[in-house]
Amino acid sequence: MASSISSLEQRLRQFRSRVLARSWDYRQRHSARGVWFRLRRVLTDASEVYSVTREDAAELLAAGYRTEPVGQQLEPPKLIVFAPAARLVRLASARALTVRLSAELLAAECLVLVPFADRAYHR
Repeated sequence: MASSISSLEQRLRQFRSRVLARSWDYRQRHSARGVWFRLRRVLTDASEVYSVTREDAAELLAAGYRTEPVGQQLEPPKLIVFAPAARLVRLASARALTVRLSAELLAAECLVLVPFADRAYHR
């Protein structure tokens, strides 16, 4: 009898653990904390990432390039724009960064991402 009770207790602990993991995953995907997943998703479409000044980013916005919504969900907010490499050559402040979540990338106020050749970007 004691064996069956401990077996039930073990199954209950496993069930509670799964429920906690699912609820954590749900919060990560569907609340503000899920921003890291959304940011990683945006970075997967970029072959290159550059840090630029706010003035250069404003120039891209004036040219019709759109911001990625995930940038505004970060704290402090970031301006993230996809633009072709040919357009990026004209930006004097462009400084190359590694395409990964890093302190350097997160410290940048404005980011310009260059899409892979086979991926479309929003303009």
